[in-house]
Amino acid sequence: MNKRFWNWVEQENGRTLYLDGYIAEDSWFEDDITPKQFKSELYGSKDNITIFLNSPGGDVFAASQIYTMLREYPGKVTVKIEGIAASAASVIAMAADEIEMSPVAMMMIHNPATVVFGEASDLKTGIEMLSEVKESIINAYEQKTGLSRTKIAHMMDAETWFNAKKAVDLGFADMVLYEEEPNNQIYESPSAAFLFDKLTVTNALIKKLPINQVKQKSKIEKPNNTTPISQLEKRLNLIK
Repeated sequence: MNKRFWNWVEQENGRTLYLDGYIAEDSWFEDDITPKQFKSELYGSKDNITIFLNSPGGDVFAASQIYTMLREYPGKVTVKIEGIAASAASVIAMAADEIEMSPVAMMMIHNPATVVFGEASDLKTGIEMLSEVKESIINAYEQKTGLSRTKIAHMMDAETWFNAKKAVDLGFADMVLYEEEPNNQIYESPSAAFLFDKLTVTNALIKKLPINQVKQKSKIEKPNNTTPISQLEKRLNLIK
């Protein structure tokens, strides 16, 4: 039996679904049993469901199926992001009627990736396929956030991460859990609300490296044994 990435718990006020870990860890794509089993368990009742989501992502096609199943579900669907909803997991979150994030949770969106081998035509087909997959993912983000497709595409290009408050500000989530008063801060530009991306993080880390700090210090403090430029010029003339 395949290892499942989901687990149902029956509660008094409805059902709770735990999506934890890698989406479709063992099998999903081209698997007749796993999607049917998930759908059967999902539609086993029409009660409202709460989904606790903590996943780094996984199979985008598995996420697409789960997204559609949740959108079709007759009861109310609430997603609570307790740790991380990255990559394909963030797509699943977009299917909820309400998305709530723990104040210490994170969300990440980026471009889809795959492995392609073969001749030039195969590589070209792979590129075209990834482009279409990206557009399909943008559809889910656009419907939830109301942001333009261009802005969402730029966020995905940069592999953008959001903390809970900024996810709410941009429309990727509806509320931050445990807040007594909702955060009504509105950013002038969605691009200014990015928590960080690859380039920002890389540059920030480089500045903090010990070797870089030594270089910066050496520019400020002039060593006592430095030879004056005038003396160096005299020595060069003598050599000539």
